[in-house]
Amino acid sequence: MTPPIALSCGEPAGISPEIAAKAWQALRDTCPFFYIGDASHLPAGTPIARIDEPAEARAASAAALPVLHTQFPVPNTPGHPAAENATAVVDAIELGVELVKSGAASALCTAPIHKKALIDGAGFAFPGHTEFLAALAGRSRVVMMLASDQLRVVPATVHIPLSQVPTALTPEVLLETIEITAHGLRKQFGISTPRIVVAGLNPHAGEEGKMGTEELDWIAPLITRLKPDGYAVSGPHPADTLFHAAARARYDAAIAMYHDQALIPIKTLDFDRGVNVTLGLPFIRTSPDHGTALDIAGQGVANPTSLIEALKLAQRMAGTR
Repeated sequence: MTPPIALSCGEPAGISPEIAAKAWQALRDTCPFFYIGDASHLPAGTPIARIDEPAEARAASAAALPVLHTQFPVPNTPGHPAAENATAVVDAIELGVELVKSGAASALCTAPIHKKALIDGAGFAFPGHTEFLAALAGRSRVVMMLASDQLRVVPATVHIPLSQVPTALTPEVLLETIEITAHGLRKQFGISTPRIVVAGLNPHAGEEGKMGTEELDWIAPLITRLKPDGYAVSGPHPADTLFHAAARARYDAAIAMYHDQALIPIKTLDFDRGVNVTLGLPFIRTSPDHGTALDIAGQGVANPTSLIEALKLAQRMAGTR
């Protein structure tokens, strides 16, 4: 039997406790998971079952949200992150990684963190979850995929200014991104021969050098020289023609050159159901594709759809793997 999924609590002053409770209500009979965090942070009235180990979560999930309780230092106030709780947030992520690496959990789903609170309270030295998880796993390079039923897209460069993209986007970075994406599609999504398309960096993929030369200078030659092992890759393609319905039917994942080139299409196509997947880790990691939403925390109005989809995708990936 597949072990349950670990859900790290993320920033408790955000919407994570609320959407965790709503996700349990939606998935209690079909997708067992357990919450790693302080049980007192969950919304009042949430049925809670404190567990001592992940193996207890499946049986407990039918009647209550299983919680692997970790005591936080100070009370939680929705909308107002407490720096004193930052270390406990980091500890919950680390515990989730330990449990999934040991096999006690089948996958790790991470609720959103508040980076400033972690920097202020725990000296957090990473740009975000993805880089922290890569460090915990001992991996120097991982890639971020945004996935939904309509589109899978990977940005080759992520959280950097647009002005830095042409420098940061090197042949080595693009090659690693293609190879990690292909491996993830095979091993975690069960696609035996993945079809991957690569977007151009410039408008119209440079239009034969008239709108930029990176495509001619090295992107197209790299793709031509690439000898795919069990996958098909093509490009560079103009990004503005890659994301309509007929184009999406021709590939399993698109590699974009920078953050907005990747995230605008998936958020336009499927805003609530997009899931953040980290490829290149030695374990499965998914996350909802949104932030902490401090402005609506504690009001009972947060939409749990992205978290529900993240948990369901983690379950499917665990079954494939």
